[in-house]
Amino acid sequence: MREASLGYLMILPAVAAFGIFSFYPLVKTAYLGFFLAPPTPNLPSKYVGFQQYSSVLGSSQFADDVGRTALFVAFTVPLGIILGLALANLAQKHIRGIRLFRTIFSSTVATSVAVASTIFFTLLNPQIGLLSYAFGKEGGNGILNNPHWALPAVALVTIWQNLGFTFILMSAALQSLPQDVLEASMVDGASSFTRLRQITLPLLSPILFFAVVIGVISGFQAFGQIDLLTQGGPNHASLVLIYDIYQQAFQFNNPGYAAVLSIALFFMLMILTFVQFWFFQRRVSYANG
Repeated sequence: MREASLGYLMILPAVAAFGIFSFYPLVKTAYLGFFLAPPTPNLPSKYVGFQQYSSVLGSSQFADDVGRTALFVAFTVPLGIILGLALANLAQKHIRGIRLFRTIFSSTVATSVAVASTIFFTLLNPQIGLLSYAFGKEGGNGILNNPHWALPAVALVTIWQNLGFTFILMSAALQSLPQDVLEASMVDGASSFTRLRQITLPLLSPILFFAVVIGVISGFQAFGQIDLLTQGGPNHASLVLIYDIYQQAFQFNNPGYAAVLSIALFFMLMILTFVQFWFFQRRVSYANG
């Protein structure tokens, strides 16, 4: 009893912090979803029960938000992991000056979302932007004001900004691989593609699984680059779920609507995480031997 009491006492600060900063806001947000915001700020909110949940979650706008968010994640996560792995594999080569390139590849890890967005805002400028010139989009309204290109452009910024972290992650994983296994496969005459598919990727499965889970969560919560580059436009082309929550809560003065979207986002991420754990648990090998 004395040891149990001491254990409960030691975890009490962590439980209190979790309850105050995580559990209580979640419950409060769910509670706000039962109230409909008045048309004018002076009137009190109206209790509507689950009516607002059903109307918001069944609306076409919510479906469009989820679709755009899923498309954004599909743009950023696979390509970001592939590029990070390719650069990490290139950085393992024993060639002259490779240390300089390792520094360059990992440099974006120190770049904030605001800095990355500012850099690409200049590069995508329709008048002076080098990327706009390279893609033949100079002049006119530019890439960020094009409904077909706005979301891919924001995804490009996200990939570049996260590439340093992915590169470091993959480089550390590649350096931990058992070299005797790789050398044995080379002696047996296995091609580079065969070694990658049958040896390297299976051994990297734990870190790939981690990168996918973190990438999906980060993609669903991407906000800064959208706010700085497109503000959800043009014509809602880049209006992802998290930015719609921000607009409903702080621009349209509709906290109940935003609360419903927040709860929906929470459960979507929770379900996606469980699905990823279920899908990858038999496909991930934690043994290097």
